Amino acid sequence: MGRPIIKTADEIRAMRAAGRIASKVLRGAAMMASPGLTTRELDVEVGRLIASHGAVSAFLGYRGFPGQCCLSVNEAVIHGIGDGRRLQFGDVLKIDVGVRLQGFIGDVAMTMIVGGGSLKFQKLLDTTVQSLYEGISAAQSGARVVDIGRAVERCVVGSGYGVVREFCGHGVGRSVHEEPQVPNYADLKSVTRLKSGMTIAIEPMVTMGNAAVEILDDGWTVVTRDRQVSAHFEHTVLITDSGPEILTRDEESHLY
Repeated sequence: MGRPIIKTADEIRAMRAAGRIASKVLRGAAMMASPGLTTRELDVEVGRLIASHGAVSAFLGYRGFPGQCCLSVNEAVIHGIGDGRRLQFGDVLKIDVGVRLQGFIGDVAMTMIVGGGSLKFQKLLDTTVQSLYEGISAAQSGARVVDIGRAVERCVVGSGYGVVREFCGHGVGRSVHEEPQVPNYADLKSVTRLKSGMTIAIEPMVTMGNAAVEILDDGWTVVTRDRQVSAHFEHTVLITDSGPEILTRDEESHLY
């Protein structure tokens, strides 16, 4: 296990730029996602959006991943691959975008209900968003990584939902995954102290039912074992002495 990487002022500026592009691409993807569109078509459009901003996908080819972004529908939690599946009205779609700009990465994700739909599913999304921001609020310089997970878990407990444990947030910078790992529950082994200049991706994954997950035969797509719907939201966050700064916030559309 390596040490968390503290970014320099120049590297933080690059991270901010990458985060802005990632948020714009996510907004564009969410606007395009509609009933009848295949996830492969959406993936291609995301690639075009990324290129239009002078960036490249941070996910394409990463450990062999075949898509421009991750598109996970309904019971799929994360790492879904765009294919011939046509989006249906009411599908719960997770869009996870990673862009590389000037050597640095912005990583951001959201969940949407395609075309609108179920209040039951919207409650799941709202709870997951709230847990994300509770986790971000806990990401204070001097705190420990476990404080983030504790805040996320505390927000979800009592809702009847599950918090995925097998996958978690992480440091991010020149690489998609850096130290530290950032669990979404109170993992008492997560004692790394948060320091100004660290950049981390905080990304709660919350399920309608049991939190257990498994990976499909494609080697990538993570689904709920009980095949119930899930939600996933993510921001890249800079730790500062004056509090966490969200590098992937979309100031124009306020997606979440």
